[in-house]
Amino acid sequence: MDRRRYLALTGTLGASLAGCAGDGSEAVTTATSTTSETSEPSPETDPGTPIHADYETTEVQVRSPDGELLGSVTAAIADTSELRYLGLSDTESLPEDRGMLFTYESVSDRTFVMREMDFGIDIVYADDEGRITRIHHAPAPAPDENGENQRYPGRGQYVLEVGYEWTSERGISEGDVLAFDLDG
Repeated sequence: MDRRRYLALTGTLGASLAGCAGDGSEAVTTATSTTSETSEPSPETDPGTPIHADYETTEVQVRSPDGELLGSVTAAIADTSELRYLGLSDTESLPEDRGMLFTYESVSDRTFVMREMDFGIDIVYADDEGRITRIHHAPAPAPDENGENQRYPGRGQYVLEVGYEWTSERGISEGDVLAFDLDG
């Protein structure tokens, strides 16, 4: 099978819960912001510092059904239960050229939540061929909320998280395709 996977980018989160375990489904955490009082360079201010240094990464392209490039990001790959649960936790912000790609063994109904998130994201579900099946625009939880009740369901094998409204700004919709290489 070809190492290059073409996946739909308009799909949004599946049966896993982002940032929260429950319902016997796999838990996935999205980004959690923490602020630092240090003057040390952060990944957001030092472009040479990777945001998720402990993660493998891949370039994810979003293409229209006819192949037109709509956008791309460098995505940290969350491919184990632990990495999917941690997700974007402890991430202060998400630059527009970065994202996180959650990968699963098969297509399934999944639900992501905004547990402990300090910024909004788009949650894009894609099937086994990369075709986007659902997109959610998930705002940051209110200051007095922890995000556990913000649930974003979808069906897919892959879930891409990118900055809030990233998909709208690029005209990305259901039926478009995610393309990436998971085999290095």
